Amino acid sequence: MGLAGAQEVGNAGGEYGNGLSKLLPVGKGKYMRMDEELAHEGDENETGRISPHASDRITSTKKFVFACAIFASLNSALLGYDVGVMSGAILFIQEDLKITVVQEEVLVGCLSFVSLLGSLGGGKTSDIVGRKWTIGLAAIVFQSGAIVMACAPSFQFLMIGRLMAGVGIGFGVMIAPVYIAEISPAMARGTLTSFPEIFINIGILLGYISNYIFSGLPAHVSWRIMLAVGILPSIFIAFALFLIPESPRWLVMQNRAEEARLVLSSICENEAEINQRLAEIEEAAGTKNGVKYVEKAVWREFLRPSPALRKMLIVGIGIQCFQQITGIDATVYYSPAIFKDAGIKSNKSVLAATVAVGFTKTAFILVAIMLIDKVGRKPLLYVSTIGMTACLFGLGLALSFLQHGVGSKEFGIFMAILAVCGNVAFFSVGIGPVCWVLSSEIYPLRLRAQAAGLGAAANRISSGVVAMSFLSVAHVMSTAGTFFLFSAISALSVVFVYIYVPETKGKSLEQIELMFQNGFEVQKSEVELGDVEHLVLKE
Repeated sequence: MGLAGAQEVGNAGGEYGNGLSKLLPVGKGKYMRMDEELAHEGDENETGRISPHASDRITSTKKFVFACAIFASLNSALLGYDVGVMSGAILFIQEDLKITVVQEEVLVGCLSFVSLLGSLGGGKTSDIVGRKWTIGLAAIVFQSGAIVMACAPSFQFLMIGRLMAGVGIGFGVMIAPVYIAEISPAMARGTLTSFPEIFINIGILLGYISNYIFSGLPAHVSWRIMLAVGILPSIFIAFALFLIPESPRWLVMQNRAEEARLVLSSICENEAEINQRLAEIEEAAGTKNGVKYVEKAVWREFLRPSPALRKMLIVGIGIQCFQQITGIDATVYYSPAIFKDAGIKSNKSVLAATVAVGFTKTAFILVAIMLIDKVGRKPLLYVSTIGMTACLFGLGLALSFLQHGVGSKEFGIFMAILAVCGNVAFFSVGIGPVCWVLSSEIYPLRLRAQAAGLGAAANRISSGVVAMSFLSVAHVMSTAGTFFLFSAISALSVVFVYIYVPETKGKSLEQIELMFQNGFEVQKSEVELGDVEHLVLKE
């Protein structure tokens, strides 16, 4: 059975099944897809090795895509900084403006609810003005809100600035993963699309550090400086807009194929890859052979989705909701309150403990980045959700023992800090970054921006519900009881991942779309390397 036989086997698996037939042997136990062979055609010199010129181009394109991913992720640092800094600033806002517990919950949680407006509007905006300029718009709106908050003379003005910042954050959190996914090669897309989550964690850490540094200033000054520092990343975003290109997929949707080709020439390794990717994008966008892209009623499709789109929405919106309803924002926003409940008294000690949480969260997101394109999305989700379930349950036990005076106080405080750090570590190694990666890669091109915006809106709603209700629920159920509840929800997320989430590692965006259309048959029919060798090489 030669290559022709393998072709027949591939075609038997459906439209995507012919991916098997595209495997070619390149050495003992090693295989290359036909499209990869085409992409590298012409790169080799007479000795069969990659030429120095081709090698230099590969290196430069990788660096360029890497830089674009970093610049596009800077808006996420704004979200992270706001989340981290508000957890400490609220202590001094209470002292300065004399706000109530309800006002505190509204001030903290309203950001998530308002950001959903930005997320919902961001999809349509990015389809109109482009992915790149939506990133710039997000920075401008957030910066305006940060200035108002830093200068606010009262709770009312503080809320106005908070609402403005929320809209900007909503734009930023939905557009960055979409933009990065649309410029990244399939084999590195998971890593690069995780960059926004890295910058969220860096922002949270910087927020915690800012709290600690400025906590010694008078109350009416400290929180204003803490909030004002969040304006600085916007300066770098303005600089980035002059360097990063527009998404080639958006350019194709605007019937600007030649401009898309120019962008692809900067992010692809050779001419063959440029032609291949452009053809795939044009086919996905419905513009191939000069046929004009016609916009359909996207929201009508969401209300009456096809079976494939329904599966995509279940995965995309479901994973976004579980990321938040497991209580991560409550852990981050209210970590000072949690540590005070555990028995730590001074503000300085509490803020020092939150810095440890920030370092842990940031360190483990780097672990996720190294693994996401190697071990895949789904294994990381399993490790993450199971680990979070255990840590949340452990935190509930530690707080419960402290509340009832069981065991030593010092050991209880240590276990509470360890459980919080463990929870954010498991979050960062899996569901934190993978959530945004999946949401940026599972939807078809024409629906991607608005579907990702819908998922981001679900994320923000879930975050807002948790943030605005945590103190009230903890008052009714106790803080320990609230974390037992989060642990139960986290256990449900394990079941959700097992039933609904597919593996998308190493697949192009167009291949992932076909996978949903074919009911994940490809995933279920993947064969071991020995089987591939048998199918491809057997005479």
